[in-house]
Amino acid sequence: MTWGLLRVINLANFALAFLGAYLTYQLATTHGLDPILTLLVIAPGFFVIGILLELGFLRFRINELTSLIVTFGLTVILESLIQWIWTADFRRLEWPYTRVSLRVGTLFVGLTGLLAFAAAALLALGTWGWLRWSYLGKAARASAQDGPMAAAFGVNRHRLALLLAGLSTAYAAVAGLFIALNHTLAPSQIYSWIGVVFAAVIIGRLGNALGLLAASVFIAASEAVTMAVTAPGWAPLVSFSLLIVILLLRPEL
Repeated sequence: MTWGLLRVINLANFALAFLGAYLTYQLATTHGLDPILTLLVIAPGFFVIGILLELGFLRFRINELTSLIVTFGLTVILESLIQWIWTADFRRLEWPYTRVSLRVGTLFVGLTGLLAFAAAALLALGTWGWLRWSYLGKAARASAQDGPMAAAFGVNRHRLALLLAGLSTAYAAVAGLFIALNHTLAPSQIYSWIGVVFAAVIIGRLGNALGLLAASVFIAASEAVTMAVTAPGWAPLVSFSLLIVILLLRPEL
């Protein structure tokens, strides 16, 4: 949403997702709060953080190129903050349902992985629905295509930008929850997700929630097959290889 609709490349959302993962870990291990319930605390806080960031972008007239540099700097700062508070040690959230697996035929599927997929699918479908049919979605798409014309028809671009920025950062909180449930945490892992997500966004097309979901499933399946056939170390090459091939075949993307 931030790239396709707000024209801001917000790399800080990767770091915020990991910050959300660490906050989930902290609230669950220290206060005994169910990891899923931590969203009731973290998501509203992240919504406010997204609004504050967008206010800064609007105040200083940050464009796409500048936003890439500024948010990369914010990512480095957040990584350092995470490392300062939680150290660089690997951490793993252990909760009763993180060890539960469901049998599907001859396959075993982790419950938390299945929950992550279900949450991603629901968010993607919900986002696609309100972007397509709600007034907010129509206003966002109109503003992205022709901002001055949308403003002439009564769209409050400033308020719309704040709302979309807050929503995208709240989505990062959801991503953080499932990172905590499914992965071992380390601050340096922030950068390993950037390539995969960028590839999914480009392949799925900017601002296209359903395309992003389909691209994500395709990349995940490709990486899984790669790990099964070759070795796990080859998996990170898949997303960028797919991106290069698709851009060569369909450069209009």
